[in-house]
Amino acid sequence: MAKMMVKRVKAAKRPAVKLPKVASGELLTLLDFMRYAVSRFNEAKLAFAHGTTDPVAEAAFLICEALHLHPDQFESLANARVTAAEGKHLLDLIGRRVTTRKPAAYLVNKIYMRGLPFYVDERVIVPRSFIGELLDSHFAGDDGEGASLMDPFNVDSVLDLCTGSGCLAILAARHFPNATVDAVDISKDALAVAARNVADHGLEDRVALHRGDLFAPLGNKRYDLIISNPPYVDAEGMAALPPECRAEPKLAFDGGADGLDIISRILDQAGEHLTPEGGLLCEIGRGRENLEAAYPQAPLLWLDTEDSEAEVFWIAAADLV
Repeated sequence: MAKMMVKRVKAAKRPAVKLPKVASGELLTLLDFMRYAVSRFNEAKLAFAHGTTDPVAEAAFLICEALHLHPDQFESLANARVTAAEGKHLLDLIGRRVTTRKPAAYLVNKIYMRGLPFYVDERVIVPRSFIGELLDSHFAGDDGEGASLMDPFNVDSVLDLCTGSGCLAILAARHFPNATVDAVDISKDALAVAARNVADHGLEDRVALHRGDLFAPLGNKRYDLIISNPPYVDAEGMAALPPECRAEPKLAFDGGADGLDIISRILDQAGEHLTPEGGLLCEIGRGRENLEAAYPQAPLLWLDTEDSEAEVFWIAAADLV
């Protein structure tokens, strides 16, 4: 599951949005189409919680993907002219983003994490976890800056629970060069998407996909590191999800009344699946207060990223008795 930037109010039903007609030749450059997209996105009061945080970044992402450009290339090509066929395609995408309220990643079947592209569609939640950044910042070995939780070269086995599209399992395989990775999800559809991403990144020999409920398909296997971005949205948060998030699988969001249904099970069972020097890295969004109330004695280490504060915790195997 991912960070939810939504207000705790029930979303009101929005009237149908009708986009203004644009005459051929009115929009000429990438920058023209970006300005038009931003205006339409603002007018429709879209929500941005799927890899971009504002309408400008969303428009740049959508335009670049439609034109087979990397998002980093937008600035250098901003004044480049768009062909008539390309312009028609861009207007169609902008219109679909506004009228369907689907995440842009679904419209172009792509999202980036840590600079890497991943395929996504409606079978999986759009990945936007902080764990990828934490792998780089807190599992850096002797040459990393700040405290390192583990030397990446000493990690031989990783488990990714609730893998979804498989992005975290793939990032883990790239970050821990000596490790094999098991990735588990209860959804057959999600695992089909994960399999495509594993193949796209050429990691079939190092990332194994398992269908089942958390640890159930793994037997007694133990791991040096368990990572998880599980469903953690509580009942109040589920009621307030914007339309963009309602387009994603509910199974990937719903964490029960207090958001801890899945996380509690992971904490209760993780110790039986970790090596003595191992540990659990788990994302929980804004559920810190509920988790600490439920596990007052657990020595949880809360980790921050560039865009989050105390939304991911670490706990060592020795403390998971």
